[in-house]
Amino acid sequence: MNNSFLCIGLDPDPEYLPHPHIPSFLQEIVDATSDIACAYKPNLAFFEALGLGGMQTLLESIRSVPKHIPIIADAKRGDIGNTDAFYARALFDIYKFDAATVSAYGGHEGIKPFLDYADRGIFVWCRSSNEGAADIQDLELADGRLMYEAVAEEARSWNSAGNVGLVVGATWPEQLERVRDICPDMPILVPGVGVQEGDLEASVQAAMDRRGEGFLINASRSILYSARNDGYAGAARKTAQKLRNRINVMREAALARR
Repeated sequence: MNNSFLCIGLDPDPEYLPHPHIPSFLQEIVDATSDIACAYKPNLAFFEALGLGGMQTLLESIRSVPKHIPIIADAKRGDIGNTDAFYARALFDIYKFDAATVSAYGGHEGIKPFLDYADRGIFVWCRSSNEGAADIQDLELADGRLMYEAVAEEARSWNSAGNVGLVVGATWPEQLERVRDICPDMPILVPGVGVQEGDLEASVQAAMDRRGEGFLINASRSILYSARNDGYAGAARKTAQKLRNRINVMREAALARR
């Protein structure tokens, strides 16, 4: 889609906003980049923190996203099955998101309510991009596997409908390569290439599947806040276009080396 593997995160941080009205700001970002992005990913935390009208603000903010471009709710929901049934209902039935990020900590019971929506995407939080990820995600299990490897293997077993993917940060390209080895045909959402300074080239090479596809590189702050003045939409477009093109060049180079 749009000759692009770039997913743009919609994370309105009041500290950096160049426009006081969040829906107007994000709609302008979308309008400026909708021919560049392959998906948009609003992080629900930024909207829930706005108070009672937060989710209405989110719905207004994504109103201009073209129907053919999927919207991923970065929600990282995960609980016992009964609770997750309501989480899934909210994200997919009420808010109509095309996909959502989820936590695997509750096991299959917690993920199943999301899996029941076979026409929606589920991205399992596997190896996060933050510095402290190793505290738990690299713990060694009794069988010698690391925790994130076990999560990847479980996610693979849950993918009977072909709608399950994984989230692995660009800040850990070696672990990203390992996850791709475990899940050769599943899509991988890769955050962390912008402000977190993940290795873009290594991540593209590690994340793409045997066809050179199956991955989404997410960037949020580095695109949204490219400029802090009235030219923010144009600046966001230039940054997104440059990143989209860099990803494509790196992908073609990686394919040529195979």
